[in-house]
Amino acid sequence: MRPTLTSDIYGEKFLTSGRVVIPPNECTQAEWHGCDRQGTSDNLINPIRSARVDTRESFSFKYGTLEIRAKMPQGDWIWPALWLMPKDSVYGGWPRSGAITLMEMRGNRNLFNGNVNVGVEQAGSTLHYGPSSSENGWPKAHYTRNENLGFADDFHVYKLVWTPSFIQFSVDGNNIGTVNAEKGFWARGGFSGANIWEGREIMAPFDQEFYIIMNNAVGGVGFFADGFVNRDYPKPW
Repeated sequence: MRPTLTSDIYGEKFLTSGRVVIPPNECTQAEWHGCDRQGTSDNLINPIRSARVDTRESFSFKYGTLEIRAKMPQGDWIWPALWLMPKDSVYGGWPRSGAITLMEMRGNRNLFNGNVNVGVEQAGSTLHYGPSSSENGWPKAHYTRNENLGFADDFHVYKLVWTPSFIQFSVDGNNIGTVNAEKGFWARGGFSGANIWEGREIMAPFDQEFYIIMNNAVGGVGFFADGFVNRDYPKPW
């Protein structure tokens, strides 16, 4: 599962003159020209094509325990992740039907937010849910764990326990966060307007079958915040 150069497939000129269009039923995030991008000299087509493996056509499940033993890749601006998406987006597009991030990490060796290493030394787990991309309750279901040796030098076990009343994340047997359904995820997110999950199970939108994704992305405008400092050299975009 290795990222590839876009120019190796379409040629160097494609980066500044080509156009990429992802069908609505396949695109997971339209913001920042994520589904439709025209390459120009000032707005390049992504020069590196990320890679993924998923079980969309072979396996999905609702409630249970998932364990993945993995050794994360390292390298500046690499973004590996182990996550789950709904098999059928019954409540609508992301994040209305939810997303479960078992683990994601930045591959930078010396990326810092203040004095905290947010690169290879930090692993994060998150639930995404809400009525729109601008109203996403993820900050209230986000957890991180830091280890001085990092997560790229050896294998670690990332575990998800998903029940009809809570979701729990752990790394190497250490619980890093538990999200209890309580009054439901609409209340948890503090969203206004009509509850899009009204009348469903208390775990909605996490009450449907999800499939597993393992991917290795590169770059991005959100996960590598401009406020982070890469001590080896500055962010190149």
